[in-house]
Amino acid sequence: MPTTTQLVITSPSKPGVIAKVASVLGEAGVNIKAFSAPEVTGTGKLRLLVADLDAARTALKAAKIKFAEETALILSLENKPGALKEVADLLTKNRINIKCGYCTPSREGKRAIVVLTVSNTEK
Repeated sequence: MPTTTQLVITSPSKPGVIAKVASVLGEAGVNIKAFSAPEVTGTGKLRLLVADLDAARTALKAAKIKFAEETALILSLENKPGALKEVADLLTKNRINIKCGYCTPSREGKRAIVVLTVSNTEK
């Protein structure tokens, strides 16, 4: 399955975190293609897919925003009921855990771009 690198920013859950990251990346001309920011109490993880990974790294480092990188599966699925089930079943069959997942529609709207952080991208 195809993979991508996503940026992960671990931060206290408080107002302004996403605004600061979005501002830093926007000022650097980096487009955020997708993100996940689940509701949490305490410390959370903001996961981002960006159009220009190198420029994002440079901008975040310059702004002293700590981040990590992780490999994630990136899948283009037909936007229909059951499409995600097929992928989840395949991962289950191979004993691969889904740790995090989010999606964004494709430009045409006929496909869904699904990003999955899994326990083993090598399998």
